[in-house]
Amino acid sequence: MKLLKPFSYLGIMLLTSCVGNMNPTGGNSTPDYPYYITTEPLTIKKIAVPKGTKLIYVETLFKKGKQDKMLSEEKLKEIELPEGQTIIWGGVPVTSIDKFFNSEMRGFTVYAKFDALTEDKKTKFSELWQSCNNSIGITIKNTNDWSFNLDNIANVESCSVNYQRYFKDDANQQAFLDEMLTELRKIKSK
Repeated sequence: MKLLKPFSYLGIMLLTSCVGNMNPTGGNSTPDYPYYITTEPLTIKKIAVPKGTKLIYVETLFKKGKQDKMLSEEKLKEIELPEGQTIIWGGVPVTSIDKFFNSEMRGFTVYAKFDALTEDKKTKFSELWQSCNNSIGITIKNTNDWSFNLDNIANVESCSVNYQRYFKDDANQQAFLDEMLTELRKIKSK
């Protein structure tokens, strides 16, 4: 029995060391995603973006880090605007839009910069959004369109981690997200 004790400790140490490796991409470091910095204003996923926008793509074989030319929009996972610049999405200045990590879900997360939202531009929708944080998850019908297109927006999936459609039995969360969707639908497309 004493002979097995060192082996059981070794087994526990091996299992414990595996638990620390919880990066969904399988490693302990951030992947070197391929990205492209726009050299002129462009329309990407039906959104007009300024020069200097960082387009980040999903991991691709033989493509790592900075790229000399844009990759396919189908591979796009994030639009990150240049430092200090925003675009208007739903009447709110935003700094980035990230495709949902879960490939089963059709949508993205939009990150607001509320300190750039002037008092005269505030709406009930922007106030609800700001009340839970700077990010909202949006599900869409057409994954080629990340713009504020009311015909393409299926639902408000989440508002930060505070409110999520995932918790279907939580009436308060569902009511809040329903109200957000109602107020979102009142905003004019831009």
